[in-house]
Amino acid sequence: MKRIFSISAVLAVFVISTAFVDEIDLLALRKQYEKPIAQWPKPTIDEGIDFQEFKSLAKVDSSYFTTMAQPKVKLGKLLFFDPLLSSSSQVSCSSCHDPQMSFGDKRSVSLGTDHLTGSRNTPSLLNVAKRKSLFWDGRAGTLQEQAIIPLATPHEMAMDTKLLGEKLGKIKAYVALFKDAYGTETITIENITDALAKFQETLVSRRSRFDRFLDGEYKALTDQEIHGMHLFRTKARCMNCHNGEFLTDESFHNIGLTYYKRKYNDLGRYEVTKDPKDVGKFKTPSLRDVMNNNPWMHNGLFDNITGVVNLYNSGMHMIDPTPEQKAKDPLYPQTDPILQKLNLSRDEIQAVVAFMNAITATQYKMPRPELVRDKK
Repeated sequence: MKRIFSISAVLAVFVISTAFVDEIDLLALRKQYEKPIAQWPKPTIDEGIDFQEFKSLAKVDSSYFTTMAQPKVKLGKLLFFDPLLSSSSQVSCSSCHDPQMSFGDKRSVSLGTDHLTGSRNTPSLLNVAKRKSLFWDGRAGTLQEQAIIPLATPHEMAMDTKLLGEKLGKIKAYVALFKDAYGTETITIENITDALAKFQETLVSRRSRFDRFLDGEYKALTDQEIHGMHLFRTKARCMNCHNGEFLTDESFHNIGLTYYKRKYNDLGRYEVTKDPKDVGKFKTPSLRDVMNNNPWMHNGLFDNITGVVNLYNSGMHMIDPTPEQKAKDPLYPQTDPILQKLNLSRDEIQAVVAFMNAITATQYKMPRPELVRDKK
């Protein structure tokens, strides 16, 4: 409770101390953006950063239902929702990636077998096939590789993956499904993870009002949301990391939330690479459907989007090491220099938050399939 109170108090003081926005001609700003994106004001991008311009999501895929009927995809969907994939037969992939919650779980950190908890927030699986690396620390490079890790992790599904094929093989209906999908009745962990990957490739965001605006439907955004988008691109410096079609640079950054040698300590990307430069770095999350994916950050400690914007507004360099500290401890984390104090006013913060709502689409709450079990 003390931690929560202190964070809330800091954020409240920061908001109150921020000056109001200078008068801005919202009509003139709208006119700057009611045109093809190539003619928009250029974003504020630091030197050396390879950024991608905004891009709208594709319109409804008419082949969706044909894709979902493919044997591997159909099998992967059934496996995704089946708790038999865990050692306790009580936890499925969908326990943490719930279709009712944008394929996240709305928890600070994941809850697995025997109610064991992890230390990191569950990312949404929407658009996961477009990621260049997976997990907060980028430890997996493919969906197949990603799928096997939670299956075997003790605080997640805790399954001995060598025994999973035999376990599923006891169900004749699964044997038939694997035969249809892979041409063999032998159920292997490779085929299990491949089927899961094929299903996850179908999980995509719906188009938001932001996409409609990008495609020329200029009434889709309010004046405040356009102001927020302009700030996102300029003064708020968001596009240095959140850019392109999926609003992520696919890279890793230390944003000052390592909690080094304290409660919630997490060395991030360093645990994968063992490179001291990677201490405290975490993957830039996509901001697609951001308002459906709270709580935020790798540790899920922040559940108020205005508070999150306030954190970035502060610059996040409060705990950078002194040269003496860094010399004594090479692992002492250093906040990424991309982060700078922004001096956003209260009205500007509200505009950025409004834009966060504009880039969030309505949720598709996929119905859970009936579990695969032999009829008695």
